[in-house]
Amino acid sequence: MIAQTENNTVITEELPSMNTLTERVNKAVKNGYTDNLKVTKQGLYSSSKDKTYSPEEVHIVDFYRFEGQSDPADNSIMYVIETSDSVKGTLIDAYGAYADEQVNNFMRAVGEINKK
Repeated sequence: MIAQTENNTVITEELPSMNTLTERVNKAVKNGYTDNLKVTKQGLYSSSKDKTYSPEEVHIVDFYRFEGQSDPADNSIMYVIETSDSVKGTLIDAYGAYADEQVNNFMRAVGEINKK
């Protein structure tokens, strides 16, 4: 971050970055995204509501991809999600070759709906 003081002194300060999955999950939880969501054959399941949502009822607020330093099996993606009835949570899956096809298909359907 670059800031300028009253006497025109320029201050350069590095903002803390969030590069790990754990840091992103902690920030999401701090922002109220506390439900651990999962995709089932029926749809997106919320354990806090004991309810399943269709792609039409889901909005992707944000997502983050993480790459393992040395092992492609360490690649993951975290979705920050809000449902039509205001459930806020996260969904985490492997990314790339190890991704869960069911999660991938569901999130693709959500993405297509959100584009409309």
